[in-house]
Amino acid sequence: MAKGPNAFRTISEAADELGAPQHVLRFWETKFTFISPMKRAGGRRFYRPQDIEVLRAVQTLLHSEGYTIKGVQKLHKDGGVKRVLAVARGEEGPSQTDSGDLDPPTGELSDEARLRLTDTLGELEAIKARLDGLLRK
Repeated sequence: MAKGPNAFRTISEAADELGAPQHVLRFWETKFTFISPMKRAGGRRFYRPQDIEVLRAVQTLLHSEGYTIKGVQKLHKDGGVKRVLAVARGEEGPSQTDSGDLDPPTGELSDEARLRLTDTLGELEAIKARLDGLLRK
């Protein structure tokens, strides 16, 4: 018998509904304080319909909209769960401070981000040179 739309879901049912592994849901609980399913004795999690909605919003922001964990945390800090849900639904655009390393109107990288990328590129080129050397032997 299928559960109704307002029924609580176990972590396996929530994971199946979202198409995400259970360990990802547990990880998100550690990173986002606003994800807090009901826990019964023994630590068994039960997700309410509103918990599933929040998980779906986090999933959208992280996997479809390109937000980082810190970006989603900042959205929550600035406007609470309502803001997280609104941005995930596309009802509200990100503010200029939500975009992390991008400066909104132009989409240009910040100086700090450009420096980090340049350093990373240098490290990758050095690794490639070492690998090329090893392959030649």
